[in-house]
This record gives sequence, C-alpha cells and structure tokens, in this order.
Amino acid sequence: MTLWLLACAASRLGLKELVPAYLGTDLTDDDLLTGVSFASAGTGYDPLTSTLVAVLPMEEELNMFVEYKEKLAGVAGDAAAARIVYESLFLVCAGTDDIANNYYLAPVRSLQYDIAAYVDFLTQIASDFIKQLHRQGARRIAVLGMPPIGCVPSQRSIAGGGLGRECDAARNRAAQLFNAKLEQEISCLQKTLQCQSIGYVDIYGILEDMITNPSKYGFDVSTRGCCGTGDFEVSLLCNQLTATTCADDRKYVFWDSFHPTERAYSIMVDYLYPRYVEKLL
Repeated sequence: MTLWLLACAASRLGLKELVPAYLGTDLTDDDLLTGVSFASAGTGYDPLTSTLVAVLPMEEELNMFVEYKEKLAGVAGDAAAARIVYESLFLVCAGTDDIANNYYLAPVRSLQYDIAAYVDFLTQIASDFIKQLHRQGARRIAVLGMPPIGCVPSQRSIAGGGLGRECDAARNRAAQLFNAKLEQEISCLQKTLQCQSIGYVDIYGILEDMITNPSKYGFDVSTRGCCGTGDFEVSLLCNQLTATTCADDRKYVFWDSFHPTERAYSIMVDYLYPRYVEKLL
C-alpha cells in the first residue's frame, strides 16, 4: 500500500503528484530535493518475506537512503542536505505482506511461531528499523499500522468464510494485535529517542469503515477489486492483455485483490492527515 499512500500524501502536502522510485532511471535533481520512494513492493519487516517473493529487503531500503543522502549533498551541499533530511517526513508502511503472504501462506514462520510470538518478532524488527532511520537523521517519521487484512479481497477468497467470502477474523485479529504492539513500541521510542515527531498512524479503522459501509463514501463495491474477477488478480495481472477492468474504478474500494483504488487512498489520506500526519510536521 506504500506507493499510492506516498503519492496521495505528497499531493496533500502540495509537493508533487507522484513520488518517484529512487531506483528509477529518469530521476532528476529536483526529485532528489523534493522526495523519493525507497519502497519495494511485496517486502516486509521480516527478511523472509522479501526472500519469498524476490524483492528488496527493508535493510536494503536503508542502504539506499544512505546513498541518497550522498547524492542529495552533491546537489544541494552538505548543510542544505542535512536540513532537508531533518525537515522531511518519512512514511514507513510495512507488515501486511508479512502476515498475509508469509505467515498464513508460506509453511515456515507459522511452524516457528504462534501468531502472538510472530507479532512480537515483527514489532521488534519494526522498532530496530525506526531506530536505524533515526540514526541516519530522520526526525519526522509516520509509521503506519496494518489494515484489516482479512477483509482484503484476496484474503476473503483464500480464507474467508463460505460462498459469501466473509472477512477472515484470524487475519484481522493478527493485524489488530500488531497495531496495538506497534503503537505501544512507538510510544516507548518517543521517550528513548527523545523524539516526539515519531508517530503511529492507524489506517485500520478508516479502511474497515470504507469496506463495511461503502455507500457512506460513495462506493458501490468493497468485497472485490475492479480488475478481472476482483477475487485473486493483483499487480501485473491487472493489464489489458490478461484481465478486464470495471467500468468505473471510482465506485470500487479496491483496484485489484490487494490494493485500494486511487480514490480510496485519497479518502484515507484526507482522513489521516489532520489526525496524525499534520501533528508530525
């Protein structure tokens, strides 16, 4: 969920409409000055998650940030680069793939941990990641919790109850447990790092309400995605060659079976910004 949230947040802040990938081939000096994304789709706090789907681990994202700071200094000078990093807002969004695609689908972590122990494992890794980010100069850090994973279309299809594809309660409980632990850990980090501009952002509640009460937000469909059947297709499977799309994605909460639509993200950001993000700026 990171990339579209980044784009919507950047737009809400009046910076730009799209936050480019740091590894993009057409990155400009202005991109370096105004913000980039280090996200690798499918990764997670757990290093095994990135290994399973062959994407960059979050540790490598930190390494790219270090490299970025050197490039930024080359463009703006050391003093200006340090100021830009100090005043920037960092958005950390991970964990959903750890639960949905690692713990419940891959027969490894579920044999090593019960869900409570795995959540503790993830929380500790998340804490270490935030500490490392802080050591690299980040001071305004918004850390997003997990969404209601069991209500995501693909998880309804895989584990939901009956023909009605109800939300999976176990996955939702895991997300809620992680969110509670993460919020508690961030509260501790505020004290130990003496940094009140590290904050927890709850995305569970607003997305759950959009899914449960779609008409309240002007949506018609919240149990499947706009792409294809909406039950299983995700990412690259949503293209004009392999899948049809709905007539109007603005009527759908989800674009594919895992990610919300642009309109859903915009609603989420408009809700989250004054309640969480604005307080960190």
